[in-house]
Amino acid sequence: METTALPTLEQHLLTELLSPPTEVRRLFHGRGRCWQGLEQLTVDWLSGQVLVSLFKEPSEPFLAALHNTLTALVSSEAWLQSGATSLLLQHRDRQGSPMELLWGESGEYQDVVENGLTFKLDLGRKQNNGLFLDMRYGRRWVMEHAAGKRVLNLFAYTCGFSVAAIEGGAEHVVNLDMAKAALSRGRDNHHLNKHDLKKVSFLGHELFKSWGKVRKLGPYDLIIIDPPSFQKGSFALTKDYQKILRRLPELLTGKGQVVACVNDPSVSSQFLIDGMATEAPELAYTERLANPPEFKDIDPEGGLKVLVFDRQ
Repeated sequence: METTALPTLEQHLLTELLSPPTEVRRLFHGRGRCWQGLEQLTVDWLSGQVLVSLFKEPSEPFLAALHNTLTALVSSEAWLQSGATSLLLQHRDRQGSPMELLWGESGEYQDVVENGLTFKLDLGRKQNNGLFLDMRYGRRWVMEHAAGKRVLNLFAYTCGFSVAAIEGGAEHVVNLDMAKAALSRGRDNHHLNKHDLKKVSFLGHELFKSWGKVRKLGPYDLIIIDPPSFQKGSFALTKDYQKILRRLPELLTGKGQVVACVNDPSVSSQFLIDGMATEAPELAYTERLANPPEFKDIDPEGGLKVLVFDRQ
């Protein structure tokens, strides 16, 4: 990271804050490599709380210059008129991903709105806060296509897809994730949106040991697969994704759909297209969903890949 790039960051944020978002948004996405010298830095607007994240430990001169830039930012007219309530700096490359409060007041939790839906975020307790903002269009697609469907949400995390599906009129959603704490937050998210939890199931299991439970609750009209790139002891993307794809035909209805996702910069969308053609050839690739414009990447295959497949 380069200190000479920080004036560019400051000017970008001043421009964004002149018309602050009405919903949760990424304000600056250095990780798309479109901003030289700022590739390991992002800034998010979380309903008034502004979160600056460092994905790599910077040099001491850069960190000092960044603090000076942010001090100037909170003194600006744009900041004062934006309604911002706090400025946070998260060091994601340090042990425990510690969070610094640089300005204002911050709570341990923050409710945010996306696509008209409310989600509860954790601030300063974990590396990830509970909602991956680049998946906004994916959740919107699910909300628009879920009416009357039975949905399986694999690697459900805090159940963002589930909330979108129920809001969109899904008949039932089955969420599976081995992290029970994340599923508990998923229940909270459904409660925040006044959803009927009789329509939602939560399975706190490791997927590859739970095919019987998953199959018993099917078949499904829509299956969502949004795995981590790597989960120690349970999932490695390039090795284990195929094991999921080959199970899809037995889990889907005759006209079922699959939303398959990859968020590893080194793995292209062709990995999913070829994998599906090999493991579940009756499922045809139909479209790749666009990423939100604020997540522009110098390489179209470097960012999030969300692909839709239809059973033929």
